[in-house]
Amino acid sequence: MEEKLMSKKKPSFAVNERLNRYLAKHNRNTKIPVFYDDLLRFSGSVVVYDQHEEDTFWVRCYYPDFEREEIDNSLKQVYTIMHSDGSDDSLEFLNVDAIDYCTFGNSKPFRIKVRNILNDSFTYFYVKKADASRIYGLEFEHLLSPHRINFLVYKDTLIEEHIAGIPGDVFIEEHLPSCDNRAQTQIAKQFVKFNERCTVRLLGDMRSYNYVVIPTHDFDHVEYQIRAIDFDQQCFEGNLKVYRPQFFKENLKMVQLVQEKLQESSIEQYRKEERSLLAKRIINTRPRYKELLRCMINDHVSTQANVKTLRKDLYRYTNDMKFKRASTMGQILRTALDFVRRNYEDVNMKRLLESS
Repeated sequence: MEEKLMSKKKPSFAVNERLNRYLAKHNRNTKIPVFYDDLLRFSGSVVVYDQHEEDTFWVRCYYPDFEREEIDNSLKQVYTIMHSDGSDDSLEFLNVDAIDYCTFGNSKPFRIKVRNILNDSFTYFYVKKADASRIYGLEFEHLLSPHRINFLVYKDTLIEEHIAGIPGDVFIEEHLPSCDNRAQTQIAKQFVKFNERCTVRLLGDMRSYNYVVIPTHDFDHVEYQIRAIDFDQQCFEGNLKVYRPQFFKENLKMVQLVQEKLQESSIEQYRKEERSLLAKRIINTRPRYKELLRCMINDHVSTQANVKTLRKDLYRYTNDMKFKRASTMGQILRTALDFVRRNYEDVNMKRLLESS
């Protein structure tokens, strides 16, 4: 019987005053003209299908005429706040083509499609209920991953930029089989690094539809990156396996690819590379990183039962006694990241001593 990794649905956690001050200090907190609850006032919807005529679990919303104009103007203003200086100069050149609502998942987001009518280019952003654990996930992604991410928080509403890429489940089914040997080897390498990054920073639930694969053309070949797009499960679950993408059945083909294309020594090398990069990012962003961790240590983003289970799993995994003393998810995450940073600094110091 397959092991059930996820517990019951994760609750939403309010953004406290300390986290709000952090967000304001780092330009994440700004007044916006529309709230999540405003978008819930749609009068009807139609199902959105994909190119294969399958249900996408999104519905396209429509609003009464007297509300639609106000909502459209507010959403265009949000777009300019996110992507420009927030002025009204370009509003006349923008059009809100679609407001879609997701009926699947924890955050029940709205997806907004904004088009520039001058050149017909468009982009998306998302409107969600502000959830403290998700905000921590977004901010740690910004500080500790190879990627930057743009988001805004105002009261109980979160505005989040769209992350472009091929959804992992679509890539695995439709693109992976046609990749040549070199590409598959590189994808396997990236999955190992992605798996390690999620594990160390305790970002959970990276099933294939919660990350994207990003192909980049480089001279005569294509480079691939794997990037998380869902941050609901930052330090909530108590089961360590939830933070290791390799244990989700949806990622089985990726795991098999790693086993086929990479030797154990290569897998360990890529894991070390990713831990070293994480350690460097921790060191390079230390003031802001430590400030964010202090917010999380003093916050409530999980249950006490999950904290006890996770710290026990991590102690077994690392043999670091500091996990046993952690009493919040913030302390557990600090211990995990300190473990990586300390090992990196110890290796560097040993190398320096040997060369002197």
